[in-house]
Amino acid sequence: MRTLGCKLNFAETSTLEDKLRASGVSIVESGGADICVVNTCSVTETADHKCRQIIHKLVKENPGAFVMVMGCYVQLQPGEVASIAGVDLVVGMESKGRALEFIAAGLRLKRASGGGALHRSESGAMRNIRTFVPSCSRGDRTRYFLKVQDGCDYFCTYCTIPYARGLSRSPRISFLVDEARAVAAQGGREIVLTGVNIGDFGRGTDEDLLSLLRALDNVDGIERYRISSIEPNLLTSDIIRFCAGSRRFMPHFHIPLQSGSDTVLRLMHRRYDTAFFARRIAEVYTAMPDAFIGIDVIVGTRGETPELFDETLNFLSTLSYAQLHVFPYSERPGTRALSIPYVVPPQEKHRRAQRLIALSEQKRQEFYARYIGAVRPVLWEHAVRGGHIHGFTDNYIRVEMPEEAAGDKADNKIMNVRLGDFNADHSALKAQI
Repeated sequence: MRTLGCKLNFAETSTLEDKLRASGVSIVESGGADICVVNTCSVTETADHKCRQIIHKLVKENPGAFVMVMGCYVQLQPGEVASIAGVDLVVGMESKGRALEFIAAGLRLKRASGGGALHRSESGAMRNIRTFVPSCSRGDRTRYFLKVQDGCDYFCTYCTIPYARGLSRSPRISFLVDEARAVAAQGGREIVLTGVNIGDFGRGTDEDLLSLLRALDNVDGIERYRISSIEPNLLTSDIIRFCAGSRRFMPHFHIPLQSGSDTVLRLMHRRYDTAFFARRIAEVYTAMPDAFIGIDVIVGTRGETPELFDETLNFLSTLSYAQLHVFPYSERPGTRALSIPYVVPPQEKHRRAQRLIALSEQKRQEFYARYIGAVRPVLWEHAVRGGHIHGFTDNYIRVEMPEEAAGDKADNKIMNVRLGDFNADHSALKAQI
C-alpha cells in the first residue's frame, strides 16, 4: 500500500489496511503482492507525476497483482488513471468506503478474465460526493489520526480540493467520541484531528467544532489531542480559550496563511487579510505563550509580482510563529487562478521558496532554543533499532534520546524530560539523561 499527500490520506489508507488485515490479508513491503493499493494526491502537478511513477513501479514489481488506485487524482482524472498500464480499478471519493468490497470482487474478476488489467472505474461527479467515510488509524506510528471532517466549500482560486473531495461534511459528535474511546482502549495516548477544513465541522447541523472539542476532552485515557490544520477565520476566540484551558488539547496550531500580501489573498479568494491573521496569531500567544504555530504559505502564485512576494517575506519576517510549510504554486486545470495575469517563472518560484524555507528554519531553531534547559512532557515514538528514539513535547518540539538510554520503558509513554542542546543536524533537541 502506498499513500501520497496529507494526513487525511494517511488516515484513510491506514484504516483500509486495518480492514484488510482483519479480513486475513498479510501486508508485504515490496514484491510478490497479490493486491496493490495507491491512495493518491493531486495538490500539484508534481504530485500527479509522482502518483504515476509509484503506480508504474508497483505494477513492475508485482506482476499479475490486482492494482486499485483511489484518492484525489482519481476523482479529478479517473479516465487518465484507469488507462495507466496495469491498473485494474480506480475508486472515486463517493465509493472509497466500499474499497474492501471492490477489491474482493475485482480479484475474482481478474482471475476469471485470465489476469489481464481490467481498467475499470468506480468514480462519479463531484456533485454526487455526499458520504462521510470514517477513518481512524495509527498505521506504524504512535499517534492516531482521527478524521472528523471531509470536503470544502471555499473554492479558493488556486485549489482543486472541493472538486476532488466534494463539499464539507462530517459525522456526529457521538460517533467521533466512540472512535476516541476505542483508541484509548487500544492504548493510544495521542489523537490528531484531521480533515480538509476542520473548522467547518458540523456545517448544516446543530453541532460545531467547539462542541466536538469539549466532548473529546472528556474521553478518559486520551492524554493529548492536536488539531492538524484550521483556517484562521474559523479559529475562533472561544476555541483558543478552550484549548488554553484544556489539559488534553496541546498548545499547537497549524494555520494556513497562503500569502502575506493582501493583494494576493484577494486574488486567491481567501477570507481574511494579513491584519486579521496577525491578530489571530497574537491572540493564540496571549492565551498560550508556549504554543507551536505552523503556517502554510504558497509562493509563486499567479499574480504574485516581485513586489508582492516582498510583502509576504516582510510580513513573515516580523510575525511570531515556529515554522513555515512552503509550497511552490502549481497550476491546476479547471481552477480560476488560470485567468489571473502575471505568471511567475519556475526558477523564480524555486528561489522564493528557498528564501522562505531559510526563514522557516531560522524561526524553528529560535523557537527550539527558547526551551533548552526546560522540562517538558514528551510522548516517545516507537524506537528505531540501533539508533535514537524520537518524540514530541506538548508544544511540538522534536526530542531525541539514545535507544540504550530509553530501553523498553519509553515506547508510547509520556515522560517529563529536561531538554538539552540541539542534535548534530539541528533537527531536534537532545534529552538530558
